[in-house]
Amino acid sequence: MAATPPFFPGFERLDIDVGGVRFAGAIGGAGPPLLLLHGYPQTHIAWRKVAPTLARHHTLVIPDLPGYGASRPQMMVPRWTKRRVGQALVALMRALGHRRFALAGHDRGARAGYRLVLDHPGVVSRFASLTVVPTLDAMAAIDYNFAHKAYHWFLLAQKVDLPERLLAVAPDAVIDHAFKVMNGDSDGVIETAAGNAYRAAFRDPAVQHAICEDYRAAMDEDLAHDQADRAAGRKLDCPVLVLCSSDQDIAERIAIWKTWADDVRGAATTGDHLQPEDRPDEVIAALGPFFSGEPPADMKRR
Repeated sequence: MAATPPFFPGFERLDIDVGGVRFAGAIGGAGPPLLLLHGYPQTHIAWRKVAPTLARHHTLVIPDLPGYGASRPQMMVPRWTKRRVGQALVALMRALGHRRFALAGHDRGARAGYRLVLDHPGVVSRFASLTVVPTLDAMAAIDYNFAHKAYHWFLLAQKVDLPERLLAVAPDAVIDHAFKVMNGDSDGVIETAAGNAYRAAFRDPAVQHAICEDYRAAMDEDLAHDQADRAAGRKLDCPVLVLCSSDQDIAERIAIWKTWADDVRGAATTGDHLQPEDRPDEVIAALGPFFSGEPPADMKRR
């Protein structure tokens, strides 16, 4: 680790080869370890607005997910399922000296996060899921509105190499549309420099393929793993915070997560999907107390 990574002044650059991945990202802060995982179509810089405050009380590890951004898997076969991603992330944290840690994941990062918790009992002390429910429940609730807004779930999951060829033609159009749907292109939510960094990463054919494999896994192996855990009655063995966006029903989300964990609490931000960028102060207000063992403060919650 060396040098200061872009968007994270005072942090160090994360650059380590472990778990079958050359991980890139940022690391910094002091205190108990906290792993932060980004979502689609982003990279680790999605946490740039909340990291400085969280770093006052936590040692933050903020990687690009395998295949996203600059984190390069040594091999793409077998597919990078959430199970395989979780194994690589545990290896990453152990290589950094953290055998037990807290975890917050947004979007795809939350899916990798809950799979990690389920597959590695005793490793995660607290888990925060931003905007998502487990894949099994998400698939069961699909309707026209979801399919229309989240069309990429089904496009990117098509067999190799149709979606890769389509992404190669107009990557900027795809990512800009994604941010527009997520409301991330309004009111400076994604500033110019961050938007340019996201587009540059998304233009990489290797990243495009990895993202497609991520969504293929969701419809295949990831879903099967969820089904097996549901049938076996397996649950997350740590407290869970459900952080919803303004268009999501807190009570409904908490009820879903209570089928997966015994200790669940929830809070809602006033913004849209891109919570760490859209409403960073509200995300900090929820995550800070939760990871300190306190209830969320000054937010709508249950």
